[in-house]
Amino acid sequence: MKKLRVGVVGCGSIAKHRHLPEYHANQNVELVALCDVVLERAEQAVETYGGKAYESYQEMIDREELDVVSVCTPNYLHAPVSIYASKAGAHVLCEKPMATSKEEADEMIAAAQASGKKLMIAHNQRFVPSHQKAKQLIESGEVGKIYSFRTAFGHPGPEGWSVDGKNSWFFRKEEAFIGAMGDLGVHKSDLMRYLLGEEIVEVGAFIETSSKENTDVDDTAVCALRTESGIVGTLAASWSYKREDNSTIIYAEKGVLRLEDDPTHSLVVQYATGETVRYELGKIQSNDAGGQTGSHVIDHFVTSILEDKEVLVDGNEGKNSLMVILGALESNETKKIVNIQNELN
Repeated sequence: MKKLRVGVVGCGSIAKHRHLPEYHANQNVELVALCDVVLERAEQAVETYGGKAYESYQEMIDREELDVVSVCTPNYLHAPVSIYASKAGAHVLCEKPMATSKEEADEMIAAAQASGKKLMIAHNQRFVPSHQKAKQLIESGEVGKIYSFRTAFGHPGPEGWSVDGKNSWFFRKEEAFIGAMGDLGVHKSDLMRYLLGEEIVEVGAFIETSSKENTDVDDTAVCALRTESGIVGTLAASWSYKREDNSTIIYAEKGVLRLEDDPTHSLVVQYATGETVRYELGKIQSNDAGGQTGSHVIDHFVTSILEDKEVLVDGNEGKNSLMVILGALESNETKKIVNIQNELN
């Protein structure tokens, strides 16, 4: 079978730790082109994975006849690169948040639809075993009606993860657009939509820059969310946590689900009957040593292309998760609860 020709735009940390090694491990693809505005980074990646190094994503896409393009750039380039790749006839896997506005997200979706190619947003939390098991328990009715939730994603910040450290684009608003809410919060808005199986329609938020210096983006946020059926809960995203927290607690009629809240058991279900069931399902993806290395995102995307199946996180899903974050920004600015229902796909 002919291998898919893959090009990656952006050779920073997310490409280095996720996209490049996962494409390399997949027998159905060939990494043929790697691009970065810092050409040396692309050249270093080529030494490890092969292919040709480029400084311009337009030149790479125009020359290489790519089947797949992974977009691993700063946030402000997600839409331009994705749209260009879609118009060139490539399937696109874009990092989160998918865009910096509703209009950009709509353009990305339209470009992919016009090309007849797939657009997937790399929300890897949907693939975490504990999250998938919790979704099964919720969908089956095992835990009854969902009443409330709280979810958090926090760590010390991207300076320990980004290739540029404290000088990373993550801290520059013109490139990042949004800080911890875009980096971490959007993961959790997507996760809650996935777990609950319904849309978040109202958002209230407090967003601050409290721990990082020399930046104009947020580093700490707490949001109140309401779904279309009336489930209410909180979402916290922060670069000020000294130890990583990637936990979610769901309060239901027949018990409590604790996801990634226990160091040994990735899912703990505390039933109202007094019974407790503990699941060891493998670790969640983490930047720390010993964390899960495979996100399953790449393999799912490649399989979806080869078998022409729907991707788990298409453009519409990515947009609806983004709208929660945009709603949080608006709420923080206006000091009002924001209804986003009319903005959703």
